[in-house]
Amino acid sequence: MADKYPINLWVNEERYDKLQKAGLADMCEEMLAGLKVIRVYADDAQKDKILKVFPTAKFDASTTKSIELLPRDVKDKIFDKVIEKQNIDIMNDFLGDY
Repeated sequence: MADKYPINLWVNEERYDKLQKAGLADMCEEMLAGLKVIRVYADDAQKDKILKVFPTAKFDASTTKSIELLPRDVKDKIFDKVIEKQNIDIMNDFLGDY
């Protein structure tokens, strides 16, 4: 199986409401002090494209194996795509815009 790398999207009340309406609220995970997160995954090729297209993004190869430091507007667009598609498997669709 190919490696998958998470992008953590923090979920506030407004986002949680949207996730509930999309039927995805059960995909939220509890994190720090009751804060919720939803994870969208990228494969190797998608990770490489994200790091190329968004220069501020970093890949945490040592601990979490996650993609970090994406600009807020980019994470907002990823979240919006999750809601639009009602699925977390949206990276091909998202990256098609770039």
